[in-house]
Amino acid sequence: MNILFVHQNFPGQYKHLAPAMARQGNIVVGLGEAQNIKKQGTQALSQAGIKVVGYNTPKGASPSTHHYIRGLESGVRRGQAIVRATMQLRQQGFIPDIVCAHPGWGEALYLRDVFPEAKHLYFLEFFYRAQGSDVGFDPEFPNQLDDLFRVRTKNATLLLSLEAMDWGVSPTQWQRDQHPAVYHDRISVIHDGIDTKTVKPNHEAEVTVEGGILTGKDEVITYVARNLEPYRGFHIFMRSLPELLRSRPNAHVLIVGGDDVSYGRRPPEGETYRQKYLSEVEDRIDRDRVHFLGKVPYQLYLSVLQISSAHVYLTYPFVLSWSMLEAMAAGCLVIGSATPPVKEVLRHNENGLLVDFFQTQQIVDAIDKVFADPDGMQRLRENARKTAVENFDLESVCLPQHIQLIETLAKQA
Repeated sequence: MNILFVHQNFPGQYKHLAPAMARQGNIVVGLGEAQNIKKQGTQALSQAGIKVVGYNTPKGASPSTHHYIRGLESGVRRGQAIVRATMQLRQQGFIPDIVCAHPGWGEALYLRDVFPEAKHLYFLEFFYRAQGSDVGFDPEFPNQLDDLFRVRTKNATLLLSLEAMDWGVSPTQWQRDQHPAVYHDRISVIHDGIDTKTVKPNHEAEVTVEGGILTGKDEVITYVARNLEPYRGFHIFMRSLPELLRSRPNAHVLIVGGDDVSYGRRPPEGETYRQKYLSEVEDRIDRDRVHFLGKVPYQLYLSVLQISSAHVYLTYPFVLSWSMLEAMAAGCLVIGSATPPVKEVLRHNENGLLVDFFQTQQIVDAIDKVFADPDGMQRLRENARKTAVENFDLESVCLPQHIQLIETLAKQA
């Protein structure tokens, strides 16, 4: 079977699936933006038997384009770049039986036209909504009527891709349900998968910070996000610190994440959200006990989770972070915001604790509860690990489901 994977940051969500399909003897080609591929390197992918092809970075939208449709114009330009790359593949004799693509940036717009004989399976990460989702959720960042119109138009690229696909896959039920109901019966819910053999409890783990070494025997509060930003509740977490540190005089706080912005509005030029929200509270916290680690190597990130006494995960109603599931797999006591899709996975007093996203005192109270009953909380930690293994394990659950879906789709006439 010939399989084409398309993702601007290839391998992206296909990090495990593409090599798995290659190991089964399929001919696998991965297509992504050349500069992104170069940054990540291709040696491991090539060793896995995957041919990696890069396309040139397309031009963005014109500054004169109406701001509602700049995303669509950018998507069309990227779709055209994909056409040029895939037409070359076709001329070289590679015609896929299955095309797997992430349509979020326009890469899937014209794939069906280039490969009409293939089955098209698209990774549906998020469909934007003006109500009931991330937009308008946080009153600190109010939206204007213009924003609602812009969000509706933002889905144009996704809608064209939905119409072209044979089948879709979303990581969580809630993310699937964000898409128009008419497509629900053609979208499977399969998570990308967590390597729970690697991400697991380790009582020997330790993390070196300024002032010493922290282990699982210390009071360690952890917070992790790709970037420290409001979409992941960074502002709420920071505002909880004065009372949290007062309540837990021996606790240390480890904060992992960069200063860029992955989602939502950017702060003013030259500022970062870390600077902004630290300045709000720095005269009320003990800076010697709050450690900003920045972006860290994966093994250090795992060690942070493994020594965590309480792990705080906050998010707008948006894409569920891998880090929350990895925290559960590592045996963390997760204190999560009672927002979708967190509530789909985290059950209060069963495998974690849920708090109101906006209520800093609830975060403090939940952490106090963790330390007040460490034996009782051990059950929640074990259940968190069990949830991750039984529902999100890469090798035993998610990867087999993905492979089965591809094989089933390929057999359809």
